[in-house]
Amino acid sequence: MISGGQTGVDQAALQLALELGFDIGGWCPPNRACEDGQIPDIFPLIPTPEEHSTRAPHIARSLRTEWNVRDSHATLILLPDTLQPDPGTAWTIACTQHYGKPSLIANPFSTQATHTILQWLLRLQPSTLNIAGPSEKTCNGIALATARTLKPALLQLKHTQA
Repeated sequence: MISGGQTGVDQAALQLALELGFDIGGWCPPNRACEDGQIPDIFPLIPTPEEHSTRAPHIARSLRTEWNVRDSHATLILLPDTLQPDPGTAWTIACTQHYGKPSLIANPFSTQATHTILQWLLRLQPSTLNIAGPSEKTCNGIALATARTLKPALLQLKHTQA
């Protein structure tokens, strides 16, 4: 599992994957910066050489987003139905289309999200899954909702792969 290391969806997904024994990684911004300071060292992310993609120079941290989509088999985007995608999440969606990668947008606050995500993962069986979505500052409570939604799906996925 890979992700960019921002607070919110990214760090919650990485932490959960680590706890469940999945391999984690991904690209992060130069200097491992995130909205509350530094990405924790427990996440083995590789800083990109630049912050901005040449395809999205106006979007902060766009290179790490693009490279995580490029280097994954599929991307799961966790986004509440009530929230318009922030520029980074919108860029993630655009990158999945540009690279022709499968993607799923799921609302982590929905009771149906875990089932939807699990069915999608079982169908795709991605070797490398990128998980993305808004930061905690953009969507208060998204980290907890991400962990609650993903944990049962990832446990079931791990069980079926054993």
